Amino acid sequence: MLSQLISSESIKSVKSILRDAKKVVITAHISPDGDAVGSALGLRLFLSLLDIQATVVFPNSAPTFLDWMSGAKEAYTYDEQQAEVATLFEEADVLFAVDYNAASRIGPLAERFIGSSAKKILLDHHPYPEDFCDVTMSHPELSSTAELLFRFITQMGYYPELTTEIASCIYTGMMTDTGSFTYNSNSPEIYFIISQLLSKGIDKDAIYRRVNNTYTESRMRLQGLMLQTMKTYPSSHATLLLLTKEQQETYHMQKGDSEGFVNMPLAMSGMKMTCLMKEGDDDQIKISLRSVGDIPVNEISSKYFNGGGHKNAAGGEYRGSLESCIEKFEEALREYKPLLTSKKA
Repeated sequence: MLSQLISSESIKSVKSILRDAKKVVITAHISPDGDAVGSALGLRLFLSLLDIQATVVFPNSAPTFLDWMSGAKEAYTYDEQQAEVATLFEEADVLFAVDYNAASRIGPLAERFIGSSAKKILLDHHPYPEDFCDVTMSHPELSSTAELLFRFITQMGYYPELTTEIASCIYTGMMTDTGSFTYNSNSPEIYFIISQLLSKGIDKDAIYRRVNNTYTESRMRLQGLMLQTMKTYPSSHATLLLLTKEQQETYHMQKGDSEGFVNMPLAMSGMKMTCLMKEGDDDQIKISLRSVGDIPVNEISSKYFNGGGHKNAAGGEYRGSLESCIEKFEEALREYKPLLTSKKA
């Protein structure tokens, strides 16, 4: 049996809102990952069971290795379909915020979301949610928003109607947001949920292959380069990976090609934290941080890189040169060295 984590008041409020819903827009954060895409598409499929017309809108495109999920090709992307998205927001009577805790996380969609008169519902597992929705279902203790979606559907009383397609979306979100269940996944209830999803007919092995075994030759060669040029900090049990604009162009990098790079160094014995810096346009550098044990990379990301996330998986950004960004990371290593070198961490 699952713990009933979502309050009965929230479930009652959502039921009341959806009872009168005619057109729903489901939004997820910029650069949607497996959890954002799986949760948004799974929610859309669930709402269709209730005969509610729902549309998924992403601020920008999702990685192509997630295209196989039901409804992925019908999702809208704001940077490519601005006029259509504007109409969807104008006509919506309900908006969902999925897998993000602040309106700023949807970038150019934030103003439309906040300015809409539609009822707003948040479904998320990131800490410190902002107060921008009518109903907030926020559970940072969970592995993923996809896990929260499963609990939401179950507490709404619709587990018997759960389809294979919905279950596959939920499993994808849970799998990708835990590094294939290698971090933030020690709760026994996670595996109860997986058993429930398997009973709905998902093929978890096929899902793993679709997500992880679809890379190009260029991506594989780029991965090799990342490992060859990796910088290590043995005394701090940390590593740094750099992905320059030149490398991205040389290896014809596509959206999603760097997925998983940041996790690789954690396979090294004794490694506790790893960072990936990816150069973008206008001196913007995307930061990805991963850790094991008690190393709070969400705290590090917030303090040094204007970001956030979870204890063992976080992200942020930096504006400036790659050299100054590296100096910032090394400053963080010096501050957190006592924790990085602690036997308890």
